[in-house]
Amino acid sequence: MKALLKKLGIEEINAGACIGPDGWIKDPKGKQLVSYNPTTGEEIATVIQATPEVYKKVSTKAADVFQTWREVPAPKRGLVVRDLGNALRDYKDPLGDLVSLEMGKIRAEGRGEVQEMIDICDFAVGLSRQLYGLSMHSERSYHRMYEQWHPLGVVGVISSFNFPAAVWAWNAAIAAVAGDPTLWKPSSSTPLTAIAIQHIVNRVMADNNLDGLFSLVIGSGRDVGELLLNDPNIPLVSFTGSTKVGRHVAETVARRFGRTILELGGNNAIIVADDADLDLAVRAILFGAVGTAGQRCTSTRRIIMHHDIADELTQRLIDAYEQVRIGDPLDDSTIMGPLVTSDAVEEMFEALEKAKEEGGKVVFGGKMLPDQGPNFVQPTIVKMPNQTEIVKQETFAPILYLMEVDDLDGAIRLHNDVPQGLSSAIFTESMRKAEAFLSCAGSDCGIANVNIGTSGAEIGGAFGGEKETGGGRESGSDAWKAYMRRQTNTINFSNDLPLAQGIKFVG
Repeated sequence: MKALLKKLGIEEINAGACIGPDGWIKDPKGKQLVSYNPTTGEEIATVIQATPEVYKKVSTKAADVFQTWREVPAPKRGLVVRDLGNALRDYKDPLGDLVSLEMGKIRAEGRGEVQEMIDICDFAVGLSRQLYGLSMHSERSYHRMYEQWHPLGVVGVISSFNFPAAVWAWNAAIAAVAGDPTLWKPSSSTPLTAIAIQHIVNRVMADNNLDGLFSLVIGSGRDVGELLLNDPNIPLVSFTGSTKVGRHVAETVARRFGRTILELGGNNAIIVADDADLDLAVRAILFGAVGTAGQRCTSTRRIIMHHDIADELTQRLIDAYEQVRIGDPLDDSTIMGPLVTSDAVEEMFEALEKAKEEGGKVVFGGKMLPDQGPNFVQPTIVKMPNQTEIVKQETFAPILYLMEVDDLDGAIRLHNDVPQGLSSAIFTESMRKAEAFLSCAGSDCGIANVNIGTSGAEIGGAFGGEKETGGGRESGSDAWKAYMRRQTNTINFSNDLPLAQGIKFVG
């Protein structure tokens, strides 16, 4: 850990709140939060969490910063985000390794997550010159109508443990070019990654004579999280986490007429048609189901396969799973690291027991690996007779359910028959089957792919899903509109005052 901190240029990592380059706050009344290494179960470091008094100070500062930052021209805001992207390039490897150390994803994925941060910064820099509004023709002579987009205010970001770096960047980079400061509450499971990022951000702010554009508060959802949800200084809250907590977030923020971006549960399926390229399908399924130990919201959890290829696909998957190297995520040969906590392990095996009760048969895995460490498990394949209640639930673990169907219509019905609607895919060589899957009567998810898996979304397209996934969109496309407020303008350059709809009003 000390070597990583040295590479990141960090001397101290125990303060849990920050409002700028010189604004680290460590309240002696704050509770201690211990970050554990999921690989070994050992303590990495201790952080002093923010108290309500500290939170208020940070929130007030962010609200003050908004008054001036919104006046900065958007292309100049983009220059700050450009500097942030360059700083992340400088620290990509050590920051990615810290993600792996604290969260447990393998080194390639940890560094890939930092690359995703860099990519969204690049996207946002270009976006800073493309915050377009429409021009409309008025029904009244000598009138001009158009819409423009204004900065919204402080954006509150509540991120989850599985992407402890990228989710913040998705929001912060676009919010910054939109004219909004960001106040970040990271997961209590991964506070050190957030603190390291804040140190990098502080250097960027100092170089640009800025203070408080990006701020940080670490604390539990019960304490700091509730303050953020109820904070009138924060018109938009972006939340990534479970559907259960997301429902509470939506209700709480809506009561004060705030806005939300919700990235919630995923129960993602791949349909494998009878004409699928099984070589491609197996590789995609393996990465989607085993990557990050099944702890992505886009992880592949269900395989809906045509019965003609079911036996062959099942055996190919078993063969592939047998080759998965499980171990230290910082070992370059490792393919799957640990689950994040012992609670996650417990939830996985509770789900497996329920699957067995509902007629499921484990055809690979299903065991803990205590010799590897406290949170290591085998990736598991379960053949199900149909889509039972446990299959409709999201279990954040490497469990893959296999089900058979007779035709594409039945596959799509089964695919859509879950409460979640994030990511989906079909493997087929048929243009008709692919287009049917992508049609309005096909996949009901926010992301639908053909001949690639459910994981690995690029930042150029808006990320998010439907139904209990929350309906939020982050990252690319026109997702920037969520961080701004729309204003319609009408200019009358005549000497008359005609009314819309031809109304004649005589007073």
